[in-house]
Formats: sequence, C-alpha cells, structure tokens
Amino acid sequence: MTTTTLAVLVPLLPFLGAVAGLLLGRTAPGFVRPLAVLPALAAAVLAAIVAVHQGGGRAIDASTRLTPTGSVPIDLALHLDGFAALVAVLVGTVATCVQLYSTGYLRDDPRYPSYAALVSLFTSAMLLVVYSGDLMVLLVGWEIMGICSYFLVGHYWETPEARAASLKAFLVTKLGDVPFLFGLFALAVDAGTFRITGILGAVANGGLDHPTPIALLLLAGVAGKSAQFPLHTWLPDAMAGPTPVSALIHAATMVAAGVYFVARLLPVFAASAAALTVLAVMAAVTMVGSALAALAQDDIKRVLAYSTIGQLGYMTGALAVGDRGAAVFHLLSHGAFKALLFLAAGVVIHAAGTNSLAAMSRMSGLPRRIPDAYWTMTIALLALAAIPPFAGFFSKEAVLVAAEHASFGETAGVPSGAGWTVLAAGLLTALLTAAYAARLWLLAFRGRGPAAPDHGKQPLVMNGVLWVLAVPSLAFGLAVTYLDDWFDGHALTPTVTTAVLGTGVALVGGLVTYGAWRHTTAMAARPPIGAVAAHPEDSPAVSEAEAIATHTPAYGDIASAPDPADPGRLLLGPLHRHAAAGFHLDAVYHALFVRPVLAGAELVRFLDREVVETYVRGAGAVPRLLGAGVRRAQTGNVQTYLSALLAGSVVLAIAAVIVAAVGA
Repeated sequence: MTTTTLAVLVPLLPFLGAVAGLLLGRTAPGFVRPLAVLPALAAAVLAAIVAVHQGGGRAIDASTRLTPTGSVPIDLALHLDGFAALVAVLVGTVATCVQLYSTGYLRDDPRYPSYAALVSLFTSAMLLVVYSGDLMVLLVGWEIMGICSYFLVGHYWETPEARAASLKAFLVTKLGDVPFLFGLFALAVDAGTFRITGILGAVANGGLDHPTPIALLLLAGVAGKSAQFPLHTWLPDAMAGPTPVSALIHAATMVAAGVYFVARLLPVFAASAAALTVLAVMAAVTMVGSALAALAQDDIKRVLAYSTIGQLGYMTGALAVGDRGAAVFHLLSHGAFKALLFLAAGVVIHAAGTNSLAAMSRMSGLPRRIPDAYWTMTIALLALAAIPPFAGFFSKEAVLVAAEHASFGETAGVPSGAGWTVLAAGLLTALLTAAYAARLWLLAFRGRGPAAPDHGKQPLVMNGVLWVLAVPSLAFGLAVTYLDDWFDGHALTPTVTTAVLGTGVALVGGLVTYGAWRHTTAMAARPPIGAVAAHPEDSPAVSEAEAIATHTPAYGDIASAPDPADPGRLLLGPLHRHAAAGFHLDAVYHALFVRPVLAGAELVRFLDREVVETYVRGAGAVPRLLGAGVRRAQTGNVQTYLSALLAGSVVLAIAAVIVAAVGA
C-alpha cells in the first residue's frame, strides 16, 4: 500500500469500529471490546508506519475534489508533514491505551458499548483533523469532537453535575466556534482556497489582505477548543465524565486540536504582530492563573484539569513566539505524561470505590495498595514538574528557549514584548507547576487522612497501560534528538540559561511546598481540646452517582471541613479561596451574560403572556360572545321564530308611525 492509502485508513478504521460497535452493542455484546480496542490499535500501528514512510521529509499531499461550490472549492485532501505524522502516532497510542484501560475501568458499566463507540468516533475525528489538508474537512472533525465530548462528559447523565458539565463544555466551545467559522471563511476568501498548502502559499506571497481580523477570529475558536483564557472554564467541570475520557480529551484530542491548528497555520498568525501579542498575553494569563488554581484544588482530577490548561498555555506561548516545533514537541510530551496522570488517578479513584471524586486531603495508605499507580504517577509528576531527565523537562525547556530568543529579537516577525511575556510567565508557571505537582504527590501518597476502604486489586489491564505510558513520559525527551527532521529540521535542545533557570525554579517550588507540608502536618497533628477522631469505618465509600450528585469525597463524608494539613492554603494565603473558585470567572460570566439573558427571557415571557396573549384572548373573546348570543337565538322552534317576527313587525310599525307623526 502507498503512504496515502495507509493514511486514509488511519482515521477510517476507528470510524468503522464506532459504527460496528453501535450496531452490535446490544445484539452481540461479545464483540464490543474487540471492536473498541482493535481498530484503535490498528490505527496506531498504521500511523507509526506512515510516520516512518514520511520520515520527516517533504510533506505528502494528495487530494480529490469533494464538491463544486461555484466559488472556493472544497477538496478531500491529505497533508502529511512531520508534525501530522507524530501527532497521529500520539492520538492512536493514547486512544488505544484509553480503550484498553476502559475495558477494566468500566467493565460493569451498562452503557459501555455506546461509550466505547463514542471514544472510537472521537479518535477518528481527531485523526481527521490531524491529517486533513483542507480546512472545511478539518472543520468536520473539529465539530464531531465537540459532539462526542458532549456525550462522553455527560456519560453519567443521571446526575445533574454531569448534565451541566456536558452542556457547559458544548456551549462554551461553540461560543468560540462561531467566530472561528467566520475566520475560516474570511481566510478562504482572502487566499482563494480552503487547502492548507494554498493558504500557506498565499501568506508567503503576501496574498492575505486582512491577517489581523482573520487571526483574531480563529484564535477565538482555538481558545474555546484548547481551553485558553477566557474560554477555559468548561474544562475543570468536564471532570464529571469518566476518568478515561478525561485522559483522552486532555492528552490527545479536543484540547490538542486548537494548538495543532495554530501550528499548522502559524504563518497566518505570524503575519500579524497584533495577533501574536494577543496570543502571548492569552498564554501568559492562562499559564499563571491555571497554575494558581491547581494549587488550591482538592479533587485530584480538578488539579490535573487546571494543569492541562496551564500546559496548553505553554504550547500557545511557544506559538506566540513563532516556534511551532517547540509547541508540538510539548504537545507530544504532555500527551504522554498527562494521559498517564489521568489514568493513574483513575486507579486511585477506583481503589477508593468511586469513579468520580477523590479528595486528596483524605487519602492515606495508597502506595502500599496501588504500587503501580504510585510509581508511574510519580514518574508523570516529575515529567510535569520538568525535572530532568524526564520528558517534560526537554519539551518545556524548548518553549523557554524559544521565548528567550524572541525576547532578544532573534526571531523575525515576533515582537520582543511577546517573548518577554511568555518567558516571564513560563518561569513563574514552572515554579507553580512544581509546587502543585509536589502538593498532589504529598497529599495523595503521603497524606494522613482516614484510610479508604480496600476494594481489592485493580484489573491487570489498567496497571499494564500505566507502565506503557510511563516509557515515553521518561524517555521521549531523550529520543527527540533523533527526530529533528520531524520538527522543521532544527534541534530542540535546552540551553544552559533556561535549563538552570527552569530547573532551579522547579526545585524551589517543590522544596517550598514540601516545607509547607511538613509545617502544616505538624500543626494538624495537634488535635484541639475535645476533638473526636473520625473513623473510616463510620463512613463507607459511596457509589459513583452518589459521589457526583452530593459532592461527597471518595472516602465518604469524613472530615468534610477543609484539611488544615494542606500546604496550598499556607502557600496561597488569602488568595486560596479565590484560586479554589477559579478566580470566580464563572460568577463573572453569570453576572455579565447569564443574568442579562435570563432577565431578557423573563421580559419576553412577560410580554408574551401578559401583553400579546391579552390581545389574542381579547380578539377571541368578542367573536365568542357574539357567537353565544346568536346561538341563543337559534332555538330551532318555529313558533319562537314567528313570534319574534311578529314582534319585530309590530316594533317597526310603531317606529314608522312615530316617525310620521314627528314629521307632520
């Protein structure tokens, strides 16, 4: 088979698996798991073969006219460059791991067939985005992912939290997709084509007449899809879905799509200094704000959700300083260790007896009970904190190096202010990232909360997947030196300055957090006079649906008051309350948008019911009264009619006589 044929099969196989899974889910349940795992595995293998064939050389393009439009044509096109080849391998690998993991994690879930089919469709849509060479075809995969996220986040639809989270994710991303769609149309009109190669050629020849408005419109969609400020608020709430779905969304699909889109069309954004400046500011605010919020969260999945937002900020920051190689490198590295973090968190949650919530401040004894999750999550957290030689160190340093070059004017077309903004925010975020990573590890694995009930060993497949993902989390950064051809041909190696600064601030963040934890633990060990110790056996583990619906911690309602041994409270001080609430951005949106819309809807309801309906009722009442009067006259009695006729004749005669007399 040719490389093009293999590339076509990569997104097609998960799509066929999704269709077959939906059709056979009820009639042949024995085929559900093979139909979930095998197409994703085959797609991952084929994506790896395509990457080897592509070899980081010249891009491979193939197309066929999809439909005549009368103006800008739409082509079914493939565009396979080094970035597409590597990102497709990431998507296929993570999707396979998620499908394998889900066979154990959701083995007793009655809706597993539809879940597995939607995960396959999700995977197919992301692969379509990765390989597509036409923006309208890319848009199809872009929107299918939005639909799939709605259903998967709302998998536990019995609970109001899951329903609200799925609706919020759908609406917020659609809010960004509206200007995104206008941006695509404007870009196609300026360039005369939806083909990515044609657009890049038009940019190179100065063929874009309105680069700034186009870039800003497109950034709105990117902010929504990749959860960047100010459209990031949907992602923490999306944790109401199953944990494997969180791993898929955060590591390889959905949120990665926006970053990948900008990387594909970076010359369009680089044509506008204003757009790069906006992107840099957006990245900086996202990085720092999300890191502060992560430091204040208690639920382990919400910590990881805010962590994803911040790491995506690093990627958009790299794009803002004109280095798409660093952005995609961090996307790949982050995809490996973030998938590992979420799936390891799923093991922690599974061990606690609930598939949804896990309050870190109430954990203890986990390293002994789940050693695989303990060791692999430690590896992933070290990668997240950018400690050498883990993968996150190399990819994060690539971003800082790119920002350093832009700061000193070494990157053509990039404002130095954008470089300094990304560099300063990146170093501060490195400090905060190490702090919340250390806090998560200390509270989850060295905590002194009430022990959770032991729910037995985890399925072997879940632990096996963790070790598979631990390999790239540890070694990918070292292997990237052999992949220069896939990253525009330039090396992504750290420099001494950024390596020392980045690692130094990370170590400071980790050590300070450890010191704060030791202090708060010592203080918490002194029980107040008259305190009664809680016993874990008094608070049994709750079911998954009950945990989501009642916000009950995974270990039952033990010590529901805030844990005094949380180092995040000491580090953030009075800022903790605001950071824990996401700096009240949801409340701001509620005041600025939701309340006015509700007030407008209430006004419309009042006008409709009290004004419009009054006129309608009045218009109907008059004919009704006339009809009632006429109906009373229509008795059907001939004698009554004759009597009325005679009476009327007499009245008319009398009236005539009176008129004649008056006239005389």
